[in-house]
This record gives sequence, structure tokens and C-alpha cells, in this order.
Amino acid sequence: MTDDDTAVNDVLEALAKNEIELQEAKRRVKGVHQIDEFARVDARQGERTGIPEVVEAERKSDQQTIDIGRELLSTAGQAIVTGVSDTVREELSDTAATTQFYERSRTFVGHASDFERPDHDGTVGVVTAGTSDITVAEQAVALSEEMGCAVETLYDVGVSGIHRLLSERETLADCDCVIVAAGREGALATVVAGMVSAPVIGLPVGTGSGYAGDGEAALLGMLQSCTYLTVVNIDAGFVAGGQAALIAR
Repeated sequence: MTDDDTAVNDVLEALAKNEIELQEAKRRVKGVHQIDEFARVDARQGERTGIPEVVEAERKSDQQTIDIGRELLSTAGQAIVTGVSDTVREELSDTAATTQFYERSRTFVGHASDFERPDHDGTVGVVTAGTSDITVAEQAVALSEEMGCAVETLYDVGVSGIHRLLSERETLADCDCVIVAAGREGALATVVAGMVSAPVIGLPVGTGSGYAGDGEAALLGMLQSCTYLTVVNIDAGFVAGGQAALIAR
């Protein structure tokens, strides 16, 4: 018996025991075998790993992105697509029952009519050093919210005006995990990690200038932190958001 056969049997058993509705059973079975000529849509990723699939529209045609998004809405009940054009946003909005759009990261989130987003007690803090870092930070916000976490945002509180951060210490103390998005030298992540008891994830952003200003200096600075800081790759907002939500919940 293959892994796909086992997965289908699990769905059928759950349906027979009235643990899931017929529509949900159809969605799960369809998700097991979905293969298109240009994409293999992983509709069961969220169920399997706890982190739903995110579609990156960059380097895909509008039609490819629309087709993948529609397939996710049909099979997983949830579509998260980032870097979307206005055309993609409009087409997917017509398909989804409910939508949310994160303008600064151009991230579209859509749900089918019977989809229920998880609801957890965890809170993720998302902090940025500067306004330019919000574009990447908002990716983390979108995914953390879609994974059922509450999100507290503190934007533009970099080390050049540390009083802006210090006045928000109580907000940070209430978070179960904190993401710090910073470009330039990336120092803010180390500062925050030295202030809170929750895990801190450093998210280097390519918003610097000049030598190593494309995020490399921020990445290296975070990797050399003297605090217990976990670091993801440059501009990896969704990676940071997914990991933070898993920790927080």
C-alpha cells in the first residue's frame, strides 16, 4: 500500500465515523492526487505540517498563479498568495468566499465558504527596525494570523531611537514568540532578544545601502549575536512567520 492509499483510507475512515463532513472528505482526497502540468499543489501541507502552503507569484505568469490559487481554494479551502498583481487579486477574489489583502507585501489570503481558520491562544510579536522593513514583516504577519495566532506589531522602533522600543516593553512581554525584521546592521534583533523571555527570530531584510546593504550585513550581524537568537534567511518573512506561529501556539 502506498502513502497515497493510506492517506485516502484515513479520510474514508474519518468520514465513516462522522468525524468529518462529506465536503471535507472530498477536499482531502482531491488534495492527495492533485498534479497539474506545471504545478503539484500540496493541498494537505497545512494538515501535515501545521503550516499551510504559500504560493509565490514572482516568476509565475498571472494565469499560472490564478490556477494554483483556485486549486488551493478548492482542495485546501485556503489560498495564501504573495507578490500578486491586481489581475490575480481580482480573479482570486471572485473565487473565494472571504478574502483579506495585505497591501504592503501584496499578499492575498482567500478562504472557501466552509473553511475555518484555526484559533489558538498564542501571540506572535512582529517588530521592525524601520518602515522599509514592513514589506517583509507583513509576510510573517499574514502567515501567523492564518495559522491561528494573534499578532502584535511594533513598527519603526530601531536602535537609532531606542526609546521607541523601550516604551513598548509590556507589549513584547505578552508575546509567546517575537520576530524582529531589520536591515542595515540588524542590531535590533539582538536588543530585543536581550529584553524578553520568549524565543526571538531574527529576520534580516535587504533594506540597507552600500557595501553588504542587500541584507548580508544584517544576516551576519544576527548570526554573530551574543544573545540566544534564531535567524532565518534574508527576506524570509513566511519562514519566520510559520516558525513563530508553531512556537507560539
